[in-house]
Amino acid sequence: MSWLVGVEIGGTKLQIALGRGLGEPFHAFWRGAVDAPRGAEPIRRQIVGGVNELLAGAQVDRRDVAGVGIGFGGPVDTRAGRTVLSNQVAGWEDFPLIEWFTTAFGWPAVLQNDADTAALAEASFGAGRGFDPVLYVTVGSGIGGGLISGGKIYRGNGAGAMEVGHLRLPPGARGAAPGGDTVESIAAGFGIEDRARRMLAECDSAQRDKIQSLLTLAGGDWRRVTTKLIAQAAAAGDGFSQSLLAEATDTLGWGLAQAITLVNPARIVIGGGVSLIGEALFFEPVRRACRRQTFLPFVDLAEIVPAALGEDVVVHGALALAQGALGAS
Repeated sequence: MSWLVGVEIGGTKLQIALGRGLGEPFHAFWRGAVDAPRGAEPIRRQIVGGVNELLAGAQVDRRDVAGVGIGFGGPVDTRAGRTVLSNQVAGWEDFPLIEWFTTAFGWPAVLQNDADTAALAEASFGAGRGFDPVLYVTVGSGIGGGLISGGKIYRGNGAGAMEVGHLRLPPGARGAAPGGDTVESIAAGFGIEDRARRMLAECDSAQRDKIQSLLTLAGGDWRRVTTKLIAQAAAAGDGFSQSLLAEATDTLGWGLAQAITLVNPARIVIGGGVSLIGEALFFEPVRRACRRQTFLPFVDLAEIVPAALGEDVVVHGALALAQGALGAS
């Protein structure tokens, strides 16, 4: 029986696995850090080295690999097999990634956006298993989404779909600027941190006592404030941090309510680093905000649950992509 390779190409990490694409434990696994400022070419060299190292360690001949699935951290043109761009790494603009893989390794390949790839994994093997359709949302440094219907990724007209993070809030929404902001700019990790740092930098001495606990966690330097520290301060009762997270969860809940009204999924699965804040500060506030703003007949039809596959979710999905598109016999 042939093997499959799954690859996740992100803005901070590169992960490669050898497996069957059936949700079972990886036969072999390789992980490397991405040096984003150096651009895409060193990452491509890392992929070649990582795959060769993976196969050598597993004692698998390249000829025994049926193909590769790729989850890429950015928009992709799946039909053309090209990346559109990466928001973190230069050099991926309109790059023929499928052609590159075929040339480098001699394998057929299939390409999808990383959020769609993760969605496929969670729907097939994780917290969405047994439900259809499944909406998956990843809330990390940014916010991505994917819809799995009938076991397949929904891609709209082929350019992508379910970009919950890029929904634009109406002016006057909680936390939004007068001209409106996206869900991602308020509810993602980078958005939460940016808002906190700007507000901390602008506060005067009379307001310092209201933010002192968060500043203490950051060593007195507002530039070192992270979403993780904000969550810690909020859990300890810091009102400023609680308000920031409330704006984020209200905003995400609004975005999910729009998605529910449009597609009425059977289950919503949320993953990503920000979701690890937990039930009290993240999931329950998101559920409340979503319930409050959803089309009434659809309220509570879709349970909102944490993702189950952890930080390897995209690689599981990439293997599943390869198995579904290419098979292994």
